[in-house]
Amino acid sequence: MKIVVTTPTGHVGSHVTRVLIQAGVRPTLLVRDAGRLDPGARERADVVEGDQLRADDVLRATEGADALYWVNPPTGAPDPIAAHRELGAVAARAVTENSVPRVVFQSSVGAELRTGAGEIDGLAATEEALDATGAAVLHLRCGLFFTNLLLDPAGLEEGVLRVTWPVDLPLPWVDPRDIAEVAAARLLARDWSGREVQAVHGPQDLTYEQVAAIVGQAVGRPVRAERIPDDALREGLRAAGMTDAQVEALVGMSVGLREGFTPENPRTFATTTPTTLGAWAFANLRPAGDA
Repeated sequence: MKIVVTTPTGHVGSHVTRVLIQAGVRPTLLVRDAGRLDPGARERADVVEGDQLRADDVLRATEGADALYWVNPPTGAPDPIAAHRELGAVAARAVTENSVPRVVFQSSVGAELRTGAGEIDGLAATEEALDATGAAVLHLRCGLFFTNLLLDPAGLEEGVLRVTWPVDLPLPWVDPRDIAEVAAARLLARDWSGREVQAVHGPQDLTYEQVAAIVGQAVGRPVRAERIPDDALREGLRAAGMTDAQVEALVGMSVGLREGFTPENPRTFATTTPTTLGAWAFANLRPAGDA
């Protein structure tokens, strides 16, 4: 069975790769730089160096594929949503021209809105492009990644989580490793068809106030959540050199989902995954040398 994995060095893709190898599959890994792969994974996989924005590279990697794990990678494009649309078009072309029968796409909670959710709108466009191929397609609607907490090390050091969300709004938080396990299980399964949506919500919804308290316990010092105005975030992002489209793509994610949004997929046994934020934070955020 040929299973193609994109973004195999990412938080999710690297673990999808590991699970497939442990299941006895030799995956095909589409990666920009093969040197970034874990040596153990590289020995046990077929590696195709290429760019997901280049259709020829994706067509080459997916030729003869039985299943495809597709993630829209960060591109640094001036317009992130337009880049997502382009990535979706490339994926759909490869699925169609190579008759790939099954696709698992890493999407996000909020993609069901289709518009008004910032960069998530680009994931929604990719969902639609893949749906139009006629292949069996599963969209994984993931919650907030635990690894998002690694994006602002200075804030963590200061003991402040600055967010544009209401700090008392419960949100689904999930370990990327758990997403990988769900993705790998569906890639290995052959008995599904049509279009499906599978939410991946983590073990429980958490407010940013709760997240801050859990992180504080892990790092051994107080951490608080602080809501900042949207315009303050915009100002900071522009000062960092981001384009207006990049700024609005980031700000729009919280604006679109924080007020009056009800997820299409409610929390159920099937959408709930096991790893707690406390366990992840203790393993990934606790200072080295602390017991």
